[in-house]
Amino acid sequence: MTEQQVGRQTPPETADFVVVGGGILGLAVARELLRRYPDRSLCLLEREDQLGFHQTGHNSGVVHGGIYYKPGSLKARMCVAGARAMYEYCEERDLPFKRNGKVIVALSEAELPRLEELERRGVANGVPGLRRLAPEEIREIEPSVAGIAGLYSPATGVTDFRAVANAMADDVRAAGGNVVTSCPVIRAVPEGGRLRVRHAYGETSAAFGVFAAGAWSDRLAEGAGADADPRIVPFRGAWMRIKPEYRDLVRAHVYPVPDPDLPFLGVHFSRGVTDEVLMGPTALMVAARDAYSLKRVSRRDLRWTLTWPGTYKMARKWWKTGVQEMWHAANVKALVAAGREYIPELTEEHVEPGPAGIRAQAVGRDGALIDDFVVSETENALHVRNAPSPAATASLALAGLIADRIDGRVPWAAANRLEHISTDRSN
Repeated sequence: MTEQQVGRQTPPETADFVVVGGGILGLAVARELLRRYPDRSLCLLEREDQLGFHQTGHNSGVVHGGIYYKPGSLKARMCVAGARAMYEYCEERDLPFKRNGKVIVALSEAELPRLEELERRGVANGVPGLRRLAPEEIREIEPSVAGIAGLYSPATGVTDFRAVANAMADDVRAAGGNVVTSCPVIRAVPEGGRLRVRHAYGETSAAFGVFAAGAWSDRLAEGAGADADPRIVPFRGAWMRIKPEYRDLVRAHVYPVPDPDLPFLGVHFSRGVTDEVLMGPTALMVAARDAYSLKRVSRRDLRWTLTWPGTYKMARKWWKTGVQEMWHAANVKALVAAGREYIPELTEEHVEPGPAGIRAQAVGRDGALIDDFVVSETENALHVRNAPSPAATASLALAGLIADRIDGRVPWAAANRLEHISTDRSN
């Protein structure tokens, strides 16, 4: 055992469930499985030495209301239900959160039809308290913001998703699960009616595996026998931070009317639970799946990106957008100018460099930027191939949906349901 491994959990040789990925979704799934199957063994394997390090820990923490998504879609249902569950969980566990509201701002007449469509979707999705704003009403809520119309979502809020993930890990441990960090999974293959999971400590044989591996989800899915489509192409999103003395420029969250053809929401402003205000992010395709610094290059990651046919088809379609994003990423003045469209008094003096994150963007073989949840099934395993925003908001609801799919595939599910039926009838 290395010095880094001293005092850490180590994976068991066998388990009923193995969950791969210690982000918020993997932890929510592990927690839900142990709630449904308290007598079953479970271990969760995380490649990094801390939980929630990647997408969970590198985002603005926004708890989305469910405005953007097509009524009746999985995203719409999961976001609205997930936001409600997330607020309840934060209250129950005394975790930091705020329902501080969001204003979506239209700058021109050309954006009004899209704003009206967002309002229609939000109302149909059951987003609470949604209402249209006139210019003077925008300024009542966000005094520094200018626009010709707005859409206000008072139920949109913010939390610390990494704190939530750590609380979920405590739930998993309390229910008897093993949570193992610093344990990259190399490959998982079905064998003899079980799943053989090779990892940094050796191997674990599991009855069933759930993979929520974020930027590495496609490789593990392919290794287990899933189709290569879609593939993960990493995009780095960099934020600017509003300097503390200028934070009053933004009270809560200010968003543009998004382009419906893109999975990115555009330059926006978000006030976090510690009152830090971020502006951005950019969206720049990078050469590593953990390229928090632009200097980080992984030959393997770059090869996976450049050998994927969808990468070139995506680039041909979106090259103008790509050039604009490169310009924003390289030029603070240009990024501030984009933000100034919403906050006219914003200048370069108001901002400083902020954090960066990696978006694990699933790209189809046809070049499509996939903006929905994608789950693949292989023998004895389920793979979350794409979990874009609002996956963190929806994590508790998504965990229930994923567990429902697993219910029909594990040998003890029927007996477990019968036990619950018997218990319910006796009460």
